[in-house]
Amino acid sequence: MKLPTDPAENLAALIRCPSVTPAEGGALTALEAMLVPLGFTVERPVFSADGTPDIENLHARRSGEGPHLMFAGHTDVVPAGDEAAWTHAPFAAEIVDGVMYGRGAVDMKGGIACFVAALARHVGATGGPRGPVSLLITGDEEGPAINGTVRLLEWAARKGERWDACLLGEPTNPDRLGDMIKVGRRGSLSGTLTVLGRQGHAAYPHLADNPVRGLMTLLDALLGPPFDAGTERFQPTNLEVTSVDVGNTATNVIPARASAAFNVRFNDTWSAESLQAEIHNRLDAASRRRKYRKGRKEPIGFDLAWRDNPSHVFLTHDEKLIGTLSRSVEAVTGVRPVLSTSGGTSDARFIKDYCPVVEFGLVGQTMHMVDERVPLADLETLTEIYRRFIGNWFGEQ
Repeated sequence: MKLPTDPAENLAALIRCPSVTPAEGGALTALEAMLVPLGFTVERPVFSADGTPDIENLHARRSGEGPHLMFAGHTDVVPAGDEAAWTHAPFAAEIVDGVMYGRGAVDMKGGIACFVAALARHVGATGGPRGPVSLLITGDEEGPAINGTVRLLEWAARKGERWDACLLGEPTNPDRLGDMIKVGRRGSLSGTLTVLGRQGHAAYPHLADNPVRGLMTLLDALLGPPFDAGTERFQPTNLEVTSVDVGNTATNVIPARASAAFNVRFNDTWSAESLQAEIHNRLDAASRRRKYRKGRKEPIGFDLAWRDNPSHVFLTHDEKLIGTLSRSVEAVTGVRPVLSTSGGTSDARFIKDYCPVVEFGLVGQTMHMVDERVPLADLETLTEIYRRFIGNWFGEQ
């Protein structure tokens, strides 16, 4: 039986499955076909929740004795957008001048294809890792992330699964393979601030309270001073206003309310709870200090609503996991990777509650873009890094 040792062939099979969130699109079926010949038992649970699409996931396990290694990732992809803007069809996996084009090539079907190829080469050369290996692959990472990794982890844990470490194959390298391993992530907290005013005619402002004035005052309090200067391993906490709206279609009406959505990426100076308290304190102080307009006595009235399930900051300290991956990367590329906590959130925020987790994958420059693509040479290099990591983590080379 032919083993899936070629990462380019593996990736082409996955790209040709149009698995745009929440569609499975055949991607998990293609992945299962690769894993069964390697001795994996595959299950594909479907999870549901009110108001969200059903999501099919994949759990594959190869048994063994000793520490348990998890590889995690997702086969769902973002939409291709205007397919006419693509130089090569987004789900054709065309190869031109040594580069494969397709949605998910980098984020992150490429990482999955390389890990499977690395396992296949290890199985072909040695019979396979002596310890257990699991793949937890979701179809919900690019979507609401409700019926994907978080539910898959809970489901597997209830079945008695325990993991000693996880490698998440997200694209982590900014410029070239070997640049960066993600060893943690900032937290993410989102809220909506609504200022309550008094509607009125724009020609008679003294009879109204314009909430836009109050909103500007309160947003100014959130945007400065800085929350912190950063820490040893994390960038400074940063708040960005992501939308402002008054819901007003008339130009001569002072609106009754104005709202702004914001997102904060925070470091280990804060917890989600302490950051919420700081933001409340800033708003309370600003609402009392300045009014809607000169002459008004009432403080600015506002409501603050938090989005559910904030992402918590975390940092992985597992020396075996980080050291083994770093040495494997350096041995193959000649580059000592930087240990970073930059970037957005990932499913590592769920995995860290079950075992130490790090992230390492392809170069991310074209992810989510038109003509997303990956050099075949990078696929081969990443496969060799993963193969070396697997052997070294299990102490087999």
